[in-house]
Parts: sequence; C-alpha cells; structure tokens
Amino acid sequence: MAKIISIANQKGGVGKTTSAINLAAALAREGKKVLLVDADPQANASSGLGIDISNLESTLYECLISGVDAKPAILHTGVKKLDIIPSHIDLVGAEIEMLGLEDRENIMKRVLQPVRSEYDYIIIDCSPSLGLITVNALTASDSVIIPVQAEFFALEGIAKLLNTIKIIKSQLNPALQIEGFLVTMYDSRLRLSSQVYDEVKKHFGKLVFNTVITRNVRLSEAPSHGLSVIDYDKSSKGAQNYISLAKELIKRG
Repeated sequence: MAKIISIANQKGGVGKTTSAINLAAALAREGKKVLLVDADPQANASSGLGIDISNLESTLYECLISGVDAKPAILHTGVKKLDIIPSHIDLVGAEIEMLGLEDRENIMKRVLQPVRSEYDYIIIDCSPSLGLITVNALTASDSVIIPVQAEFFALEGIAKLLNTIKIIKSQLNPALQIEGFLVTMYDSRLRLSSQVYDEVKKHFGKLVFNTVITRNVRLSEAPSHGLSVIDYDKSSKGAQNYISLAKELIKRG
C-alpha cells in the first residue's frame, strides 16, 4: 500500500517541482514503485519528465472533473518503476468546476484509492497555492514535505501553510503528518544558507531533513532535456542530494 506524500508550499520558487521530480526518480532508483501525480496546472513535473502534454487523452483534470479512472491516465516515464499522472492547463479552471461537486475535498483521494496498492510511494506535486486542488492533495495524503529555500524570507508564508494543514487535520484528514521540512537552494559558500538552515532547525527540530538540496546547475538543466537530474547526470551534486533524501525518507519508514 503506497505512502502518499504531497510536496507543498504556496510560496513559488522554492524548488517544489524540482523536488517532486527528483525525489520520485530517486525513490524509483532505490527500487521503489513510484507514482508521481502532477497537480500543478503549469504541468512542469510532466514536461520535466519528457511527457508531451499537448496531446493527452486523460490527465489529472479528467480524473478530478469527469470521473475518469486513474489507470487510463497513468503514463510510464522513461525511468524504470516511475509512472506519472500528468497535468494539463485545464486544471486552472478545475477548482471552480469542483465547487459544485459532492464531497469535493475528497475527490483526489477517491481517484488514487484504486491504484494505491500498486505502488510503494505516491508523490503529489502541488501547485503554489492553497486552493481546492492543494486541499484535495493534502486530504489524500499521509504526509507532506515542505520545501524551504535557504534565502531571505525563507519562513514567509509557512505559518499560513501550517494553519491550512491544521484545519485539514481537524476537519478532513486526521492522519495527515508533516513528513519534514526540506531546505533547498543551499549554498555552502554563503553564511546566509547556514543561518537559514539553523533557523528552520530551531523552529522545527527533528522535522527538518538532514539532507539539504544544494544549488546545482544540473538541477536547472535536467528538465529541459525531459529528464530527472539522476538520469541527466547521476554524479552531480544535485543527483546525490536527492538520492540521499530518498534514502533518508525510506529509513524514516
């Protein structure tokens, strides 16, 4: 039975999609069967794994709005053991369409339930918002990873996200846990990066992953080739960071 993990932060530019793609690929490399769910209308996780999003019959949009089963929407990526439910720009309007649907906060949970037994991990890449689709993702999840960039204002907006998680725990998904805070865009040459890591650690203690994601040009280059950084340059620092994160996540159980 898959552990479902959302990667969420309503603040943009924190490495959320980069982490979703590369954590999923790293878990697959460790022998785990992984499904990546692209719940962001920008569909960057889909295109970042080489999926041509311009000509798809079924995407997450059809699953959420039209009641299409998850299985026809699942595509195999070029990575062994890694599948994806792609996104589509139509997802932009899905939140408005979902408002009239019954039990609207649990739609994604119902979509994923039939395929949950086929995977070890289901990773959901959330959009940079706290809208209804992100609420659906968190309601469907066992836990959430929160990327935090090692820059000024790193903790900006975190309180709002934590409050959303608290509300979802109290009203929709009592089992939801914070898997961990992931410090991204870390630059060991800058004192600021160390200060931000220390500040995050001071606030959240053991919830902070030991692994940090360092700034690495290969991380930026890989998506333009439709590859995870592990398949683009396995020896790069970025690839090694995400392999380390996958191992830490597996060890946490």
